[in-house]
Amino acid sequence: MADDCIFCSIANGDIPSEKVYENDEFCAFRDINPGAPVHILVIPKQHIERITDVTPDSGPFIGRMILVANRIVQDEGISDSGFRYVINCNRDGGQEVYHIHMHILGGRHMGWPPG
Repeated sequence: MADDCIFCSIANGDIPSEKVYENDEFCAFRDINPGAPVHILVIPKQHIERITDVTPDSGPFIGRMILVANRIVQDEGISDSGFRYVINCNRDGGQEVYHIHMHILGGRHMGWPPG
C-alpha cells in the first residue's frame, strides 16, 4: 500500500466509498463522478501504479480482476444490454489516479470513438 494513494486508502477502509464487491485481492466501488448510470471502479488491493507495470509474475491477477468485473456486470444487470471496461494509462491515456483500476461503464449506449 502507498501511504499517499487515495485508492489504497479506499481499499483499506480509511476513506469511505460505496463498495459493491470486496475479496482478499480486489475491491470495487461506485465512482463518485459517474460517466454512465453504472460506473464502478475495480481496483487491486496491491498498489501497482500503471497497467504497464504489470509483470509476467503479477499478470495472472489481471484475469482474476476481469472475473470480478464479470461478476459485477451480472449483479448490476448490465451484462446482456452491454457495457465497457476501460483501463487508462498515464496522463495522455486519461489516468488520474496512479493505482491501476478498471472502469466498468454501462446502463446506456456507449458511442464510438470513445473520446
